[in-house]
Amino acid sequence: MKISPRAIRYARLKQAQAGSAKRSLHRRDAEDAEFTQRVESSLRPLALNRMEVDTFGLDEIDRKLLTSIIEKFNGGPVGLGTISASISEERDSIEEIIEPYLIQIGFLNRTPRGRMVTRLAYEHFGLAPMPGKPTLFDTE
Repeated sequence: MKISPRAIRYARLKQAQAGSAKRSLHRRDAEDAEFTQRVESSLRPLALNRMEVDTFGLDEIDRKLLTSIIEKFNGGPVGLGTISASISEERDSIEEIIEPYLIQIGFLNRTPRGRMVTRLAYEHFGLAPMPGKPTLFDTE
């Protein structure tokens, strides 16, 4: 099969246009990314506020778990099953989704006797720890 010179020129022209189009798209993508980042950073506080996420990244269920332990169980220790029943949340959800973050930020401790709210969590909610209530690091 013989390819005409005109077809070759046409193919080269299209190839050049494709390269130009790619460069243009890359430039446009970079501009879009920069714009998106500016918009996202300005909307982030509003979005988090609407989702009721506080400065520590706690949402409604995180606060519900912590306040439940503080108010109903004097800060703990309390078992996972009891927490689950008190906030009407599945044990697996608490153990696999909610609890790891609370432990990571230092608001909850997992002990052999149960879960305990830390002093940091009390301070976050503007509460004073129960007087005479031992914490995980107190010695007798």
